[in-house]
Amino acid sequence: MKKWVVRFLSLLVFNVVVLLLIGWLTPARVGWAALWAGIILTALTIWIKPLITNWFRSMAAKSAHQRTKVGEKVVQGALVFVVALIVWILTVVFSGVSVAGWLWGYILPPVIILVGWAIYDAVDDRVEGHAGALFDKATGRRQTAGPASTTTLTSSDAASARRELHDGLTDEQRRMLDELGKS
Repeated sequence: MKKWVVRFLSLLVFNVVVLLLIGWLTPARVGWAALWAGIILTALTIWIKPLITNWFRSMAAKSAHQRTKVGEKVVQGALVFVVALIVWILTVVFSGVSVAGWLWGYILPPVIILVGWAIYDAVDDRVEGHAGALFDKATGRRQTAGPASTTTLTSSDAASARRELHDGLTDEQRRMLDELGKS
């Protein structure tokens, strides 16, 4: 549970910053809606984005043998953009964010979100480690292990990473879906 709270809160803070940047760089009006939109964007990023990504990848994989290497890269890039676009549209629909203009309101924000996702992916272990330490400090718990500072993976970590690459779900997400199916 702690891991989910830490992941959600650290991604929430990051997403609020990304949404404020979107409000600053585009004609999308974010304002105070950044807090609610950040919660929605975080939930969509953690739970819906992997499902949409896997669905699109499975559809694209059916015709992958007909494309060249460059064509496959273009399709994969387009899929990533379409997923970010869907996440942005859902965020706009379910929050108080208002968008004016097609190009600047619906095309540029997903690009900013993609850049944000790339940056977060690069620093997420460190951010979640610090957030976990803050969570432990706030709840009065002692941290059993420090933030992951080594770059070598254990065999279980490597297996987990391979499973995540295969279906896009982390072990926690896979376990939650399994538990959801049981109830």
